[in-house]
Amino acid sequence: MTKRLACLALLLVTGCSAGSTAVGGSTTSPTTTSPATASPTTGPPPAAAGTGSVPATGPAASTGAGSKGGSQTAVPAEHNPPGDIPDNVAYVPYSNTAGRFTFRHPEGWAETTRTSQVTFTDKLNGVQVLPGTDTTPPTVAIARSRDVAALTGSQAAFELRSITAVTEPGGVGVHIVYRRNSAPDPVTGRQYRDEVERYELVANGREVVMELYGPVGADNVDAYRTMVQSLRLS
Repeated sequence: MTKRLACLALLLVTGCSAGSTAVGGSTTSPTTTSPATASPTTGPPPAAAGTGSVPATGPAASTGAGSKGGSQTAVPAEHNPPGDIPDNVAYVPYSNTAGRFTFRHPEGWAETTRTSQVTFTDKLNGVQVLPGTDTTPPTVAIARSRDVAALTGSQAAFELRSITAVTEPGGVGVHIVYRRNSAPDPVTGRQYRDEVERYELVANGREVVMELYGPVGADNVDAYRTMVQSLRLS
């Protein structure tokens, strides 16, 4: 009887420790992710880091709209899209020390900063800026052969609209216009068809990438020009 009780106790102890993994005689608990460091589940896809090395990321960074371009069907554009940036909006300066760039953005927009990358959003509109990797101005040919392929793989239902060479106060480079599905609304799950204006500009051997986005058909021309023309490498 004593021997049977000892065996039963051994089985109970072994069963209780089954959730741990032995490593070199010690045990380790399963890895967990802190909520403070978990990836966000909503938000715009990131601007790619530059024509020299475009990461194949998905919305966010982030989720939903950042899945592979071919994995979603383009959602219909709105007939009367919400999201026009008001003509009387005030603009305030922003400076990013790590990214070494400055620009002006609409006052009151929500800010998300990740070291050298910043995103400002308001309802369905947004602007994202980060350093690129090119040291010489990208050309239309480079953008078409490298950036378009990367964006096709990282933006949901990617659709190229145009690529043109540009010279802006912040540098020389290219202006890429494309469409994608937005990230799903965190409450309703609804997606909009975004139109994105992407600028890749190089000045003094450094590149900065700016993406401005809103629903297809929104009248944001003046607001976009204000932000683009205020962009400087510092």
